[in-house]
Amino acid sequence: MLHCVRVRGEMRGACPFLVLGHPSAEGTSRVNALSEQILSELRHLLSEMSDGGSVGPSVYDTARALQFHGNVTGRQDAYAWLIAQQQADGGWGSADFPLFRHAPTWAALLALQRADPLPGAADAVQAATRFLERQPDPYAHAVPEDAPIGAELILPQLCGEAESLLGEVAFPRHPALLPLRQARLVKLGGGATLPSGHPLLHSWEAWGTSPTTACPDDAGSIGISPAATAAWRAHAVTQGSTPQVGRADAYLQAASRATRSGIEGVVPNVWPINVFEPCWSLYTLHLAGLFAHPALAEAVRVIVAQLDARLGPRGLGPALHFAADADDTAVALCVLRLAGHDPAIDALRHFEIGEQFVTFPGERNASVSTNIHALHALRLLGKPAAGTSAYVEANRNPHGLWNNEKWHVSWLYPTAHAVAALAQGKPQWRDERALSALLQAQRDDGGWGAGRVSTFEETAYALFALHVMDGSEEPTDRRRIAQAVAHALEWLLTRHAAHALPQTPLWIGKELYCPTRVVRVAELAGLWLALRWGRRVLAEGAGAAP
Repeated sequence: MLHCVRVRGEMRGACPFLVLGHPSAEGTSRVNALSEQILSELRHLLSEMSDGGSVGPSVYDTARALQFHGNVTGRQDAYAWLIAQQQADGGWGSADFPLFRHAPTWAALLALQRADPLPGAADAVQAATRFLERQPDPYAHAVPEDAPIGAELILPQLCGEAESLLGEVAFPRHPALLPLRQARLVKLGGGATLPSGHPLLHSWEAWGTSPTTACPDDAGSIGISPAATAAWRAHAVTQGSTPQVGRADAYLQAASRATRSGIEGVVPNVWPINVFEPCWSLYTLHLAGLFAHPALAEAVRVIVAQLDARLGPRGLGPALHFAADADDTAVALCVLRLAGHDPAIDALRHFEIGEQFVTFPGERNASVSTNIHALHALRLLGKPAAGTSAYVEANRNPHGLWNNEKWHVSWLYPTAHAVAALAQGKPQWRDERALSALLQAQRDDGGWGAGRVSTFEETAYALFALHVMDGSEEPTDRRRIAQAVAHALEWLLTRHAAHALPQTPLWIGKELYCPTRVVRVAELAGLWLALRWGRRVLAEGAGAAP
């Protein structure tokens, strides 16, 4: 039987509704209050989504922006922030995911070697150099499927800049990326100006030399990238092309504010995300059973109306002024259909090649989650999806789950979304293999995580998947699921704080980053779902009691 204990006057345990195995009015009251607080915070988050989006600070983009700024004066706090992000082993980024540490470490090293007079800068450079000497090269022979965005352009460029700095020091040179970089540069040859919002502008800092090859978008950015915008600004100032510099400055200041770090010069990995953020937030609400909740109805209605007005025949991208892609388009179609609209599927067909969908035309490799979202959209809209479904099924790992994803480092993200897509329109859909693997992956602390520790975000994804699976399982498996959810709820409750700012970067950009509102919506939705689950399990138990 589930039971709880009191810890320092608070309810802590597998089920906050119970005291010594019996329903507690006090516990139920607290849970109801917490559920209302969650809904209130979700309303607040949804209402804020007209500001361009909230994204955590980026080591890579901050370092590149500092280097291109060229003057330490007025940026001491940003340099201090950069030094403070260095890990004990001398690198930047999470040791759990070493593939994503190279770009931020190279960029930080190059920025800090110019800041030698600042306290800690010289020591940080020495530690980073030793770190790079010890690192195996993940691009020695091939390019991993989940390589960071723009790695083929960015990493060779950083290595080239560092060569004169490091001298004879042996460091990873990423040879497998060189032919890919050369092929990209050949395509970019000729110096023609790319249209505003072109995907390659997102990595302009790694290949651009003339400001005439790019034009700031309506937000003042180059490719919704602070690093690219800072690089373009530096070249524009040097070459006397200054009419747009003021707009680039305004963009970088706005991007810095979006990190909520309070430090001028600390910038995010990508911004704005004024399509991606609301789309993914509403999609997440659906996964948790919250999309049609009356308490969120007005906030959802406003966002849906905006998406409906913005969706054109070519689809949507992560931001209003960026190229359309299959992923954002598919999720937008899902959201509109869930809201009762009947959007045309044609916007998604532009990205269909054979029986799969590419995120962007000409990309290096396909994304599993993009195809998962395309499958979900097709099924919601009642369109044939056998080929896409087969592609999603074929991309399971040996355990029946999904990983090796292009846009998120955790297997829990594509797994939660795949389960929802595959089950769409199939009330009796079951997947014993995925369920067993998911339950076995739960940690002893009750959470889930792809790294060394459980995270709130990833635990929420696990709960979303279990929520879908629970409806079609036999009583024995439903009890197993209920026990796992109760254990997860205990873990979530010990870590929940109202209006907390997510900190763990798990999303794949040029490095790992954290779209804070998107993640916070997932965290809150996961906790709300677990609380509702507990209420339902208690009600079912009471109904079955003699």
